[in-house]
Formats: sequence, structure tokens, C-alpha cells
Amino acid sequence: MREKSQELFAQSNRFIPGGVNSPVRAFKSVGTDPIFYERAKGSHVWDADGNEYIDFVASWGPMILGHAPDAVLDAVREQLDKGTSFGAPTEIELKMAEAVSAAVPSVEEVRMVSSGTEATMSAIRLARGYTGREKFIKFDGNYHGHSDALLVAAGSGLVTLGIPSTPGVTKGAAADTVVLPYNDLEAVRATLAEIGEQVAAIILEPVAGNMGVVPPAEGFLEGLRALCDEYGVVLIFDEVISGFRVALGGAQERYGVTPDLTTLGKIIGGGFPVGAFGGKREIMQSLAPMGPVYQAGTLSGNPVAMVAGLALIAELKKPGVYDELERKGARLEAGLRAAVEAAGVEAYLTRVGSMACMFFAKGPVTDWSSAAKSDTERYARYFNGMLERGFTLAPSQFEATFVGLAHTDADIDAMTSAAGEVLRSL
Repeated sequence: MREKSQELFAQSNRFIPGGVNSPVRAFKSVGTDPIFYERAKGSHVWDADGNEYIDFVASWGPMILGHAPDAVLDAVREQLDKGTSFGAPTEIELKMAEAVSAAVPSVEEVRMVSSGTEATMSAIRLARGYTGREKFIKFDGNYHGHSDALLVAAGSGLVTLGIPSTPGVTKGAAADTVVLPYNDLEAVRATLAEIGEQVAAIILEPVAGNMGVVPPAEGFLEGLRALCDEYGVVLIFDEVISGFRVALGGAQERYGVTPDLTTLGKIIGGGFPVGAFGGKREIMQSLAPMGPVYQAGTLSGNPVAMVAGLALIAELKKPGVYDELERKGARLEAGLRAAVEAAGVEAYLTRVGSMACMFFAKGPVTDWSSAAKSDTERYARYFNGMLERGFTLAPSQFEATFVGLAHTDADIDAMTSAAGEVLRSL
């Protein structure tokens, strides 16, 4: 029973639009009311009614160490006694910038911000200021935050609620946004041949995580890199989800393709509100106070978030961490494949490292057009069946399932066993 969650949701609707502070949390696409959480530790979360769940949402990805990891909490407690915000430079943010630069191949310089949305918005502005061009290319089903120009064909949040675009975004704001199919290199080539001199940037999720998990097709990232070099276009990898997830250096490390700019978020603050964008020094030097492109934020480089991020990176740099994440991701995938096969259900599974997705679709899923064919009603029944058995999944077909270091083999096996039960019931 989740009576207290239901009461809290009813009360929240009096003061918060829709009762939630981010739309997908409303559980509308899965036909139930949202869970209100009270606490979390490791791979487990507890709701306001005291129900315990094994969590595969991981706060939408960043809890790669598990919830409330001791290393991060210890660093934060020490910082709290020193101060929570200065609005001024600190040595901590210098150390964090050095750590991010050392980890992510593209980052020679980095600017800290407070969210992934702020990071992508700033990266687009920087690319435009650096090139003197106005248009940019994004891909159908990729989500890059809720800034105006990027809310066009924008992935899970809008798709889950059935909103193809959003009121409040003017035609002018979206006029320079060119939307192409993900994984379609020929569409990019043809577009650049026609308007390449007008295009400032191409931005993409190198591993799409907002239409489910959709890996890049073979040669897609390499082809984008070559085309951007040919046309003088800034290549931006949005690694808000894949950064630190699929490798310490993100998808660019995993696939060996280096963008000009990278955006990061969520995970780099160890669970605190944070984001960053960085890349080639020549481009980053266009930012104020060195250059004419303005970007600012009082809480940018917040010391609490920075010490949390430093503690997280220290843990992720330990030997064998990503081998273990890969092993656990593979165990989850194998268990789910076996469950799908035994149940005789039509589903298509994808996985990159510790992020995975089970599409209720015939497959293969390679772009938004193929992802959109998924049976979302069947996913809703699957979601609720798993919830009843004590497992939290994303309340949307078009999101990732995340495995973390805190998940035990027993956690993963219990989840895939429960998935088999639910799938057979469908």
C-alpha cells in the first residue's frame, strides 16, 4: 500500500503544478500516482509508507556508487562546516576542473554550472559565438534540457507526456534548430552540403538515453567528426547521461571519438545539482571574461557539489570499477533476455555498459522512429508489476535502466526473476 504517497501527492497538487517538480515524476504514462521517497541507501530506496524497493532508476543515472555512498557523504559533511556557498572562486573547484579535464578526453578547459540544461544551453551559445553562425543540428528523440531552442523533437519527457513540442517556445527560438534522424549520417551529410556554412554546431547524445538506450550505429560518431571537421562545425557531445557512466571519460572514451565540446551533469556532482561544459581551449576562451560570450551563475562551482564530485571521481578511478559495472550490466542483460525468451514476449533489448533498456517493440531500435513503435501500454503494465514486486524502474518506456556498484548479483537476479514473472503475466 502507498496511502501516504497518495496523500502527499494530493496535497502537493495544491502547491506544485501537477504535484511534481519535473513532469515524468508524475507517473502519468504508467497510469498510477507517483511514489514519494523518504530515504535511500546503497541499491535500496524506501517510500513514505515504509515500503522498500531495489532501485534501478538511480536518480535517473547519477547514483553510480549507489545511494548515500559513505565516501561522498564524508566529504560533504566536512565541507558543510566550512561553508555551503561563497559566490567566489575556491581551490575546490580548481581541483574539480583538473579532475574532469583528466578524465574526459575532449576537455582542456571546463566551466561549472548548476544543471545539464544550463550546460547544453551554454554550449550552444558558445558554439554560435565562436563560429559566428546561428543554426545548429540536433537529432530526433535526443533530449538536451528544457532551454527553448532545444525543446524540438526532444526525447523522453515530452514524448512520455505526449507533447510533441511545447507552448511558450517561439517560432523564432526554434527557427535555427535543424532536426535530423538519429544514426542517419547521410541526412547530416546532405544537410551540411546544403547549409553547412550556416551551421554552428551539431549536438547529440553519443549514447541516446532519452528515447530508451539507443547506441550509436557503427561509424556514426566517426562520420559526424569528419563532417564537422570538413565544414568547420563544432561537435558537441551531450554526456549528461553517458558521462562517467559508460566509461570514466564517457562515450567519447568508449568509442574513441573526441568532440569539440562536452556537456556533463547529474553524475559529476555525486548526486548534488551540478553540470559542466568544456572542451577545446581555443573555443572555451571565447567565454567571458576572456571573450565576448557571456555565461554566469552564482552557484556555479558550488563547494558542496564540488567536493561530492571529487569524492565520486576518486571512487570511480579505483582499479576494476568499470570492469565490474560492465559485468553487472551484462548480467542484467542476460537475465532479461532469458526472461523475454521464456515468456515469449515481443521485446528488443539494448545495453551500453551499465545502462540498458527493454523496448516493448519488435526491433531493432536505432532511432526515434523505431523507438516510437514500442507498446507503451504494455510497458505500463510491466512497470506496475515490477513495482508491486519491489523494484523501481523509470516510469517511462523511453528511459534507461541503470545498474550501479551497490547492486549485488542477488539484486540483479531477483530483478530479472521478477521480470520473468511479470512478462509471463502480460
